[in-house]
Amino acid sequence: MEATTSNQTVQAPSATNRALTDLPEEILIHILSFLPTLYAVQTSLLSRQCRSLWSRVPALDFSYDTFPSAEPDPTADTDPTRLFADFVDRALVLRSNSPIRSFRLSFLYYHRYSSHVDSWLRCAVTRFQARELHLDLYVEKKYQNEVSLDQMYDFPLSLLRNSRVEVLRLTRCDLWLPADMSAMNLFSLRTVFLERIDMTDQMVRDFISGCPNLEDLEFHNSGGMENLKIRSEKLKRLALGYFYDCDSRNTVEIDCPNLWFLKFDCCSFTQFWLKNASSLVEFHIAIVHVEQYYYLWSKVVKLLEQAPHVKHLNVQNWWLKFVTSENPFPKSFKLQNVRLLELRTGYTQYDLVGMAALLELCPNLETMILDHLHKIEEDESLPDEFLNKPVKFNIPSLKHVKLLTFTGTEDEHNFVTMLKKQGAALQKITLFPFKIDGNSCHQYPPVVLRRKPRECEATGSSSSS
Repeated sequence: MEATTSNQTVQAPSATNRALTDLPEEILIHILSFLPTLYAVQTSLLSRQCRSLWSRVPALDFSYDTFPSAEPDPTADTDPTRLFADFVDRALVLRSNSPIRSFRLSFLYYHRYSSHVDSWLRCAVTRFQARELHLDLYVEKKYQNEVSLDQMYDFPLSLLRNSRVEVLRLTRCDLWLPADMSAMNLFSLRTVFLERIDMTDQMVRDFISGCPNLEDLEFHNSGGMENLKIRSEKLKRLALGYFYDCDSRNTVEIDCPNLWFLKFDCCSFTQFWLKNASSLVEFHIAIVHVEQYYYLWSKVVKLLEQAPHVKHLNVQNWWLKFVTSENPFPKSFKLQNVRLLELRTGYTQYDLVGMAALLELCPNLETMILDHLHKIEEDESLPDEFLNKPVKFNIPSLKHVKLLTFTGTEDEHNFVTMLKKQGAALQKITLFPFKIDGNSCHQYPPVVLRRKPRECEATGSSSSS
């Protein structure tokens, strides 16, 4: 294989003397839609033409962390939360009544601002007919204090009754459901992201039943659930993240016949059940890589037996421990449909044996993307049967391998050499050089290793990439 760098110099066209304000208003408004509303308002000082443009931007983004003096200052005479609330109040009064695409609010919440938040959200949903509603009342840990952490906003889901909201993202608030969710008419709601929000099992079931067209659902850092059951005919994407410290009662059951994407990220449920998974084609699994959590990882991995059509698998390398355990996959089991594999791994002999075991399950794999696996503990001793035994990769269909965060270690170079020798169909290896220098990290342009034409002729594979 020959190496090339993928960075190419492109000659930029000659610059003109046109100012930004010479652009058509439609383009200026589109540019402003990517800015926090505070910055968009500040552009009104640039020229007379820009004075009112911010009020026609189809996206409102009130971000507390972009506000001046957002961090508490004991020596200051003013309260930054009060200044922020006054700014939001004034901006909403001055803005035109034209519909908006999205409304975002991140704010350090206290109970004294309950009526303010109520008014802002009602304005976004009814007056501006927002299609996306994003509410983050956590912002960042550095802004929190004992008082703010003890005060939660009650989000009234009834606010969305017969609304046009399609995307709802809520972070750190209490969610109050109406007694009759079926009467809510949340037909527009298709995407929901809930973080730091506690819900009971019944609340989850009621919420899903009240959103008949829900297609994308995510829970992160949520509590209050013991036997979580997610059942939906319409749901297509589901992600569960950071369910820590679940006890022996906590289980999750997923029954969504049209689900095509499923992700478990640091979920410590005791039991996992997956039903009607014939539509599932993308499966992501991430568990903290320490011995005490291996049993959770293995339980999630076993769900692959219920998902025969997975094409895209994202997982970490615990495969040697799994295949040598008492409860591996049946010997006849194969991930026949997996074409794309994302694997977090190291490149020691222990890692390579595990990688080989996984590749043996994926005979039709075409693309493999490898990333760094953060190991908190040392690898276990390699079983005697694998000591001093050459590692053989079964990769008859593998065409492209990407090594992200390539640091140039001896183990990494040895692995690349193995790929070159064993990859009969391999056309390209892409390395993404990465260097850690003290507290800083440096990413360099990718290096692409391509199979030379004569090597292709010898192996019968194509020279095109």
